[in-house]
Amino acid sequence: MGTSRWDPEDWDLYASRTSAKSADELFRSSTIDKELDPLDIVVRESCDSKMNPLSTPIIVAIDETGSMGMLAETLIRSGLGVLIEEIYDRKPVSDPHVMCMALGDAWSDKAPLQVTQFESDIRLADQLSKFWIEGNGGGNNFESYNLPWYFAATRTKCDAFLKRNKKGYLFTVGDEPPPPTLLAAHIKKFLGGGSQRDMLTRDVLTMASKTWEIFHIMIEEGSHYRAHPRETKRDWQELLGQRAIALSDHTKLAELIVSIIEVQEGTDPARVAASWSKNTAPIVRNSLQELSPSKILGGKGVTRL
Repeated sequence: MGTSRWDPEDWDLYASRTSAKSADELFRSSTIDKELDPLDIVVRESCDSKMNPLSTPIIVAIDETGSMGMLAETLIRSGLGVLIEEIYDRKPVSDPHVMCMALGDAWSDKAPLQVTQFESDIRLADQLSKFWIEGNGGGNNFESYNLPWYFAATRTKCDAFLKRNKKGYLFTVGDEPPPPTLLAAHIKKFLGGGSQRDMLTRDVLTMASKTWEIFHIMIEEGSHYRAHPRETKRDWQELLGQRAIALSDHTKLAELIVSIIEVQEGTDPARVAASWSKNTAPIVRNSLQELSPSKILGGKGVTRL
């Protein structure tokens, strides 16, 4: 997918048409949509095309449990437009193909993973509106942030890596710590097969990071992070190192994602932060303040090629 090109006018029309709608009106699904169900997905492709000859796959996987349900609403109201248009304007990478995921808790949710196509136009917003915002979570002090990693490692085919040995970008977003394991039973139940054994989360990360630059954004406004900031940050940084990045204002998620890509592609963090508006710059600066000025350093679970 991703054979067309982003049109800002299409986004403006879409945003104006949906601005007055409530969250319930934006996300009307009461069960998982078949088109987004990993059980029915053999592969998601990000392919070069005439319109996008040097495609760059980008995955944004947002926690939709409990207090994190606002992340999907932020993306569909403003975030997608900011994310894609700023990448086109700033050009940290070429020809973005964006996939969105909704993630939950495989221990308790009926749909802990929902997956759009890779898209480069307004069709992505239409698919995002089909997300089922289940809003549960199991109270077990983690969500299934490893499910997007497993899907990306086993169910995607991207020309960026196959043709140019260029990794895609994968961002998970939420307020809880990483889970310790990914159960084989959960892989079978929600993805329709795969591993015959339980996998340590670190091993899932190592597998996915062979073809993806993986980051996690910790939402400080979330109830779990507010209650346990030190422990949450410690657990993520042990896995991801500097690639675990805290964000104080979820409405600046798209700006932070663009900024992280810019830094990873070689731009100085201070310069990146200063490039935003006066309302956004201090928030981005605070998130990027611990990053290396050259490459963003990974933790123990990140494969280094």
